[in-house]
Amino acid sequence: MKTLNIGIIGYKFMGKAHSNAWKKAPLFFEVPAQPVLKVACGRNESQLKAFAQKWHWEQTETDWKKVISRSDIDIIDIALPQHLHYEVAIAAAAAGKHIFCEKPMAMTALQAAEMLRVCTENKVTHYLNHNYRRVPAIALAKQMIEEGALGRIFHWRAAYQQDWIVDPEFPLSWQLQKETAQAGPQWDLNSHAVDLAHYLIGAIKTVSCLTTGFITERPLASEDSVGNLKATATGTGKGPVTVEDAALMMVQFENGAIGSFEASRFATGRKNKLSFEIYGSKGSLAFDLERMNELQYYNADDPPHARGFRTILATESVHPYISNWWPPGHIIGYEHSFIHAAADFLKAVAGQEPIAPNFHDGLQIMRVLEAGLLSAQNKQQVTIH
Repeated sequence: MKTLNIGIIGYKFMGKAHSNAWKKAPLFFEVPAQPVLKVACGRNESQLKAFAQKWHWEQTETDWKKVISRSDIDIIDIALPQHLHYEVAIAAAAAGKHIFCEKPMAMTALQAAEMLRVCTENKVTHYLNHNYRRVPAIALAKQMIEEGALGRIFHWRAAYQQDWIVDPEFPLSWQLQKETAQAGPQWDLNSHAVDLAHYLIGAIKTVSCLTTGFITERPLASEDSVGNLKATATGTGKGPVTVEDAALMMVQFENGAIGSFEASRFATGRKNKLSFEIYGSKGSLAFDLERMNELQYYNADDPPHARGFRTILATESVHPYISNWWPPGHIIGYEHSFIHAAADFLKAVAGQEPIAPNFHDGLQIMRVLEAGLLSAQNKQQVTIH
């Protein structure tokens, strides 16, 4: 079997998720090429070597430019914070490397457009890892919508809620600073929700948005020897939080549907709750990532005595991706969506089928997110151009 050598840049949360995906994809899916975990790249050499040893990356490198310049690397996996995506992606595309990139795509729509342009000019495969499209229950929702199960769609409601920064003593991490994150949950969380809205409902035409902050400054941050974030050892010194803590968007889609998005990292008790509801003329769907194997479906054509939301356990072999896994009723988890993405990406690189979301989709997401911030700043509706 043909091999494809991967260079991963970044080794923390997403580095682990991606490494697992590359290793598992050929074990459970028929892929056209064997991914080879060739080189892992990061700034902290001791942490990087521990990561590479644990996940069986063959080599390590602390200079990402050297990874990209290697003639034996076919794929660049960008598992970095978003302020680093642009420069790495541009260089990788210019070098003819295929790109598997974490979200959010970039810091601005201008950066996203340039990333797309360079990838297109160099004819490389590019994928933006909004992995939730590859949750079987969500892919099933897409299938049902395309089959007409919901009829004309009227409403979209989405909420992405977490609670990991409710404590005012949580340190000032990079996610809370505009220079490294660009925005708060409007970027980090709503990028996922907007991608799903584009996937399931369609393009967004107008945006009205409200953002707010709850905690204006936090303890300065440092890392322990294994990379865990903590407050500075002295316990003194604070810095300003320069991104929003919560965002609310109202939108109108080009097809006439209306929608809402809530994104917050102050939803106490919610760890990673991405939920959506879709209401149509013939039926409705509801999903909650914290119950990711389930899809709620209401069929308006049911007889009156039997109407109500039913739970579809999306673990049957006829459901998307599931035939590669376990018998019905044996649920899968968060990490499987990354494995599905890796398998689909390998097929895309081989030219077997296109992959989405790609950088074109990512650019459309960035335009919506930027419109939301502009709307919140100017306190007026913004039209997406």
